[in-house]
Amino acid sequence: MGYRYAIERADYSDLASGWVLRSAPGRPGFPVRLADELFRRALAHLGREPVGVWDPCCGSGYLLTVLVLLHRDRITHVHASDSDPEAVHLAARNLELLTAAGLAQRSREARERAEAFGKPGYLDMAASADRLARRLHTLGGDLAATTCRGDVFAPEAPRSSTDVVLTDVPYGDLTHWSGMVPNGEPVPALLRAVAEPLSDDALLVVTARTRKIPLPTGVRPLERVRVGSRSAVLVRVAEVRDAP
Repeated sequence: MGYRYAIERADYSDLASGWVLRSAPGRPGFPVRLADELFRRALAHLGREPVGVWDPCCGSGYLLTVLVLLHRDRITHVHASDSDPEAVHLAARNLELLTAAGLAQRSREARERAEAFGKPGYLDMAASADRLARRLHTLGGDLAATTCRGDVFAPEAPRSSTDVVLTDVPYGDLTHWSGMVPNGEPVPALLRAVAEPLSDDALLVVTARTRKIPLPTGVRPLERVRVGSRSAVLVRVAEVRDAP
């Protein structure tokens, strides 16, 4: 598909991982500009909005939190799941930032740290939280978010409210997967499993640090995207479900 759009040269510094949005060792962020582009492409293929979004490999919840802070007016609900309970806990804390109360609390924390430690940099963090709160309010206000611990190869998702799956999957020889990986091929198996509870017209958007994301045999992607060390693929659920 020849879909393109002009990427706005916006300042994404307020969304930096480890700033207002919380981070932890081994829980990397995700390129904000790429998240924005992939979500816009998904909406173009889907042909409708607002949408519900699910990340079945949510990690810190950074990707979902960023998407809502950029596109609250286009999103009705987000659901985050992961096999790691520590990741789910961190994701829940980040998703709390999708409310006015959560961002206000984050701003207060930063101001208290500025006073306690004599570090004015925390005031900059508080200002970032305040700007994000104003943006969230302008785009539609608080957003419902849910989290759960779950095996990505046997997932549960709110079928009626999930239109787009967008996830950055761990990939490569050093990756450790919890549970059983069907046929030893994690990404094709993940796509099949995630597609199962969703409607045929829902979209799967998967990224990974690899040259090309493998798909189940016979599956034709809507499009592939390559940016730096990351590849992404956009696939309709029906295409995965109908594959041999």
